[in-house]
Amino acid sequence: MLAAAHAFERFGGYAPCLLCLRQREVYWVAAGMALVALAALRSPGLRALRPWMGLALGLVFLFGAGLAGFHAGVEWKWWPGPAACAAGGGSVAGLDMSGLVEGSLKVQLPSCDDAAWRLAGLSMAGWNALVSLGLAATGVAAWRFGRGRA
Repeated sequence: MLAAAHAFERFGGYAPCLLCLRQREVYWVAAGMALVALAALRSPGLRALRPWMGLALGLVFLFGAGLAGFHAGVEWKWWPGPAACAAGGGSVAGLDMSGLVEGSLKVQLPSCDDAAWRLAGLSMAGWNALVSLGLAATGVAAWRFGRGRA
């Protein structure tokens, strides 16, 4: 998912909004946890932790699904997004951007409530919610079925 997001940004010209960037953070956390889990599982004394690491990853992806679902709801205008998500606003994550907009460098910040791309009616955030739910279910299944094998 990170590769797809970066490919859309690099080759498709789609700039990420604040909520898009927050969704990426979930994948970076999960990748770090997975690397630690893989290293820990190589140790025979830590094999009993295997199912719990699956559960932890499942919970991270469940959070990611909630975040992506929230973003999709913002795009469908079901609820408002964070104030920092407004396009052309003066701040992003607490940083004052007014000097950049007024100067010779024009910055158009993408809005979180405008889906830049859709496939089968779902935006990138909607697809991310579905993928994250699938990954959460996989992590919970690994925990559930792995407890007896630990």
